[in-house]
Amino acid sequence: MHFDLTWDPKGENMRGTLIYGPGDIRFEDRPDPTIVQPTDAIIRTSVTCVCGSDLWPYRGANPIPEPTPMGHEYCGIVEEVGSAVKNVKPGQFVIGSFATSDNSCPACQHGYQSSCVHREWISSAQAPYLRVPLADGTLVPTPEIPSDGMLPSLLTLSDVMGTGWFAADAANVKPGATVVVVGDGAVGLLAILSAKLMGAERIIAMSRHESRQKLAKEFGATDIVTERGDEGVARIKELTHGAGADSVLECVGTQEAMQQAIKSVRPGGSVSYVGVPHGVNLDGAQLFFGHVHLHGGPAPVRRYLPQLIDLALDGKINPGRVFDLVLPLDQVAEGYRAMDERRAIKALLRP
Repeated sequence: MHFDLTWDPKGENMRGTLIYGPGDIRFEDRPDPTIVQPTDAIIRTSVTCVCGSDLWPYRGANPIPEPTPMGHEYCGIVEEVGSAVKNVKPGQFVIGSFATSDNSCPACQHGYQSSCVHREWISSAQAPYLRVPLADGTLVPTPEIPSDGMLPSLLTLSDVMGTGWFAADAANVKPGATVVVVGDGAVGLLAILSAKLMGAERIIAMSRHESRQKLAKEFGATDIVTERGDEGVARIKELTHGAGADSVLECVGTQEAMQQAIKSVRPGGSVSYVGVPHGVNLDGAQLFFGHVHLHGGPAPVRRYLPQLIDLALDGKINPGRVFDLVLPLDQVAEGYRAMDERRAIKALLRP
């Protein structure tokens, strides 16, 4: 792998991504990351990307009180480790979650590493170098340095593939199940792929965009529903002969998407929600009388990383296909624009 890293090894600052305000992404000088705690690692980013959740602050939905580093999806080569790090070594290729974890606290032991009691959120990965706290419990090395062609798929495991997998797992997708996926971004598309791998017999994708519908079908969708809201719910009920779906995977995070999911599931069925909620309010009576199982949250990506790495390296999944735009890292602002305008599903950034 040969990448032109925008970093000067003579002690000068690297450059990284900052958001200044809605629609204002800049690529500017940033301090070089250094070991702060003995449990830290510094990695040289091989590839990173823009996430759909990055669009919330970009669109003004989240406050931005000051210029703020961006990015939480990453994979790369370990450059340096703190004195307490035992499981990863310089020179290894590693993938980590967007949420750090010690992988030993009660939450981690129950498989919810994204709720680790020592959790920190990765928030500056759209840069050539990254400090990863709690390296031993967060990073998973691959058996060897992967080929350049494997990087897009391995990068998705840091968030969107792991989140899609969690969406299917949390919604109790079983062999033979009928599944509905609400949302046709990268997470929704990879939730379709995950449901297919878990044995779903029928997968209904809710999408209005032709390019995304095509990829949804290639990942395993059997039906496409273009209607939204109550019309979308009616169409789901029609397709399921009035019953509703066994599992509904909500991959957006809006009130409309959540209501569409809850109303589309059968009594006793399961709804997962993995889209970061914005303005979502739940009706307790609706859940109570509908016998709805509801399970979601930030995906515990670290739980799934070893299994997903094996699936990707064995060629059993190719989640990197969600990247339909590749840019140099210094053109990160165009990646945000393209995703905001829905000209791209997901933008991959190469340092």
